[in-house]
Amino acid sequence: MRDTIFSRKPEFEILPMTADDCAEVSQLHGLRFARPWNDGEFLSLLLQPNSYGFVARQTNALIFKPPLSGFALAREVAGEAEILTIAVHDKVGRAGLGWRLMQAAMREAHARGGEAMFLEVDDGNAAAIGLYRKLGFEKAGERPAYYADNQGRKSAALVMKRVLR
Repeated sequence: MRDTIFSRKPEFEILPMTADDCAEVSQLHGLRFARPWNDGEFLSLLLQPNSYGFVARQTNALIFKPPLSGFALAREVAGEAEILTIAVHDKVGRAGLGWRLMQAAMREAHARGGEAMFLEVDDGNAAAIGLYRKLGFEKAGERPAYYADNQGRKSAALVMKRVLR
């Protein structure tokens, strides 16, 4: 069977997040979280000198600027880094983008002097917890009834930590 541009698996590029990405990042965040952040919130965080982010875009798409496939936003302060939020579009789930975005964020945190990275994850998000464990994160604490869904149900946040070496 011939390999055509219509049958190829998507390929992705991880790029530094810019101010121009914030509207799309906000849209994707709104698809993945009950309490979405707006583009102004993303821009405000991104413009802080200790914050940084990455976006994933498909490189073999047939359009000039392919839509956002995923993102990660983080910050590093005094040797400790934190994933503020991360999301991958459900249309490209299981393509390894979460792994690649987390790797980029951890590398940048380490380059900025980060010795450890923290994140919080809904205790019901088994896929994310599995990814974070594979990346070497361990449970460091728990925040009971931290997250609320659109129906008002509460769930705990697991605080996870990984030493960066």
